[in-house]
Amino acid sequence: DKLQVQRKVLAVKRNFELKTTLVKASSRPPLSGSRLKRGPDQMKEALEPAKKRTRGLGAVTKIDTSRSKGPLLSSLSQPQGPTAAQKGPKKTGPRGCTARQKTSAAFLLLTCASSVSMVAGKRPGKRPDWDLKGQLCDLTEELKCYREKTQKLDQENQGLQEQLKEAQEQAAALGTERNTLEGELASVRTQAEQCQQKLEALCARVLELEEWLGTKENLIQELQKEQLELQEERKALATRLEEQERRLQASEAALLSNESEVVCLRQKTAAQVTLLAEQGDRLHGLEMERRRLHNQLQELKGNIRVFCRVRPVLAGEPTPSPGFLLFPHGPAGPSDPPTRLSLSRSDDRRSTLTRAPAPTTRHDFSFDRVFPPGSKQEEVFEEISMLVQSALDGYPVCIFAYGQTGSGKTFTMEGRPGGDPQLEGLIPRAMRHLFSVAQEMSGQGWTYSFVASYVEIYNETVRDLLATGTRKGQGECEIRRARPGSEELTVTNARYVPVSCEREVEALLHLAHQNRAVARTAQNERSSRSHSVFQLQISGEHAARGLQCVAPLNLVDLAGSERLDPGLTLGPGERDRLRETQSINSSLSTLGLVIMALSNKESHVPYRNSKLTYLLQNSLGGSAKMLMFVNISPLEENVSESLNSLRFASKVNQCVIGTAQANKK
Repeated sequence: DKLQVQRKVLAVKRNFELKTTLVKASSRPPLSGSRLKRGPDQMKEALEPAKKRTRGLGAVTKIDTSRSKGPLLSSLSQPQGPTAAQKGPKKTGPRGCTARQKTSAAFLLLTCASSVSMVAGKRPGKRPDWDLKGQLCDLTEELKCYREKTQKLDQENQGLQEQLKEAQEQAAALGTERNTLEGELASVRTQAEQCQQKLEALCARVLELEEWLGTKENLIQELQKEQLELQEERKALATRLEEQERRLQASEAALLSNESEVVCLRQKTAAQVTLLAEQGDRLHGLEMERRRLHNQLQELKGNIRVFCRVRPVLAGEPTPSPGFLLFPHGPAGPSDPPTRLSLSRSDDRRSTLTRAPAPTTRHDFSFDRVFPPGSKQEEVFEEISMLVQSALDGYPVCIFAYGQTGSGKTFTMEGRPGGDPQLEGLIPRAMRHLFSVAQEMSGQGWTYSFVASYVEIYNETVRDLLATGTRKGQGECEIRRARPGSEELTVTNARYVPVSCEREVEALLHLAHQNRAVARTAQNERSSRSHSVFQLQISGEHAARGLQCVAPLNLVDLAGSERLDPGLTLGPGERDRLRETQSINSSLSTLGLVIMALSNKESHVPYRNSKLTYLLQNSLGGSAKMLMFVNISPLEENVSESLNSLRFASKVNQCVIGTAQANKK
C-alpha cells in the first residue's frame, strides 16, 4: 500500500510540471519576428527612419512649391486610381476616394515636400527657377520611386496586417487555451493540495502503522517467548501425562481388583443402612424412655422444690458470731450435699425483763438443697440443669428467686456484669445449656426455636424491659390470651425476640438491666423494686416422625420481701416506697396462696389476684415443674427477715402439686 501511494504522488507531480511548462510556452509571442508584435502606432515609429532618409534626399533637391501646391496635389492623387481599383471596391468618401488612398496621398505629399526642401537647402545641383520642366521631371521620377516604395509598403503592410490578424487569432486561441490551462492548473493545484493532505494523512498513517508494527513485533517476541515457555511446559506436561497414564493403568488394575470388594462393601452398606434405621428407631425409643425416666426422677424429687442459698459476707459487713448459721451434714456424711439449715436467734425481750443472759433459740429448716455462702454459680446451676432439660423435653418450668433485699436474688438469676464466666447467673447458663443440647439433638432429627421476652411487674403494672427508642411508653402492656379458646398467655405491646446464640441473650439482659425499676432502700443502695420475669418460649419439632413439643421456661427475680414497720414515720418521698412495698408483699402473698390452693387441689386458684400469678399460671399448675430459691443474708441484723423468708419457703416446700405432663402434639 505504501509503494502504490508513492507512485501516485510521483505521477501527479509529473503531470503538474508538464502543464506548467505548457502555460509558460503559451505566454510567449508565437513568431520570432518583431513585426508581429507591432501595432499601428509602432508601425509609424518603424517608418520614422524612412522619412528621415527621405528628408536627406529632399535636402539635395529642394523645390519651391509655394506656387504650385494645387497642381501637385492633383497630380499626386491621379496615379492612385489603378491601385485602388486593383484592390476591389472600397468605402469611399465624398470625393470618391477611399480613406486609405487619402492617407497614402497625404503621406507622399509630406515626403515629397520634405525632400524638396532638403534638396533646396543644399543649393548645389539646383535647377534654375525657370527650368520648370526639369523640376517636373525630377519630381515625376521621385514620385515614381515613392509610388513604388508606397506600393511595396502597402504590400508589406497588408502582409503585416494579415500576420497581425493571424497573430491576434492565435493570441485569442492561446488566451482561451491559457484560461483553460489556468482552470486546469487550479484544479491540478487543488488536486495537488488534496494529494498533499492525503500524503500527510498517509504519512501519519504510515507512522502509526510503523508504531503499531513495532508494538506487534514486540508482542510477537513476547508470544514467541511464551510459546517457548509453553512448549517447555507442554513437554513437562507430556512427561507428567505419561506418568499419570502409567499410574492410571496401575489404578485400573487396582480398580479391577477392588470391584469385587466394592460389591461386598455395598452389601455391607445396605446392611448397615438397615441396621442404622433400626438403631435410629431404637435411639428414638431410648430418647423417649430417657425423657420419661428423667421426668419420673424430677417427680420423685418433687414438682415443687425449694433450694436455700446463703450469700457470703461482703467487704465492710460485720462477721456473724460462730454458730449463727449451721449447715448439718446429710445422712451420708460430709460427702452428701447439705439439705438442712440451722439458724440461732437470741430473745432480746426476755433478757431485758429478767436481766439474765438472753436464751438462744435455734430454728431448723429442711429443703431439697442448701447452698452455703461458699457455693459457686456453677455448682448452683449444676443442681438445676436437669430441670432446664425438662423444659427442652416439653414440660413447663418456672424458677423463682425469693428473699429480702440484698440477699443475692439478682446475682443468682443474672450474675454480675463484667463478663466473668465464673460469675454468670442462672439465665445465661440456662441459655447456653439449651443451645448446646438443641445442637446435639439436631443430629437425631430435632429442630428447636427460641423466642425470648423480658417484662417487669411494678406496682401491678406490666412494663416491657426490652423496649427501645420510641417503643418506650407507646402503650400499656396487658396480659391477654394469645387466641380465643387458647390457654397460652401473651403480653400486649411487648417485644418477643427470637434468639439463637448466647451473644443475643447477653444483649437482651444488658438492655433489661438498664430499664428495670430500682431504688435506694434501707437494706440496699440499689434495690429491685419490681418482679422481673424472663420468659423463653421453646418449640421443638421432629419432622420425620411428626412430633412437636412446646414449653415455656420462666426465670423470675422477685422483688425484695421486706416487712413494713408500723411505727415508722414517713415523709412525702417515702410514701412511694411504702406503696411499692405494699404492692410487692401483696403479690408475694398471692403467690403463696396460689401454691397452697394448687397443693390442696382447690377448685378455685386465685391467679387473677396478682399480675405475677396471672402471667405465670401456665407454669404453676399440675403440668408444670417449679423451683424456688430462697436467698437469705448471713448477717445477724437481718435475722428477722431471714426467718420470714425461710418460713415462707418451708410452707412452699411442703406442697405437692401433682404429676407433670409434657406439652406434646
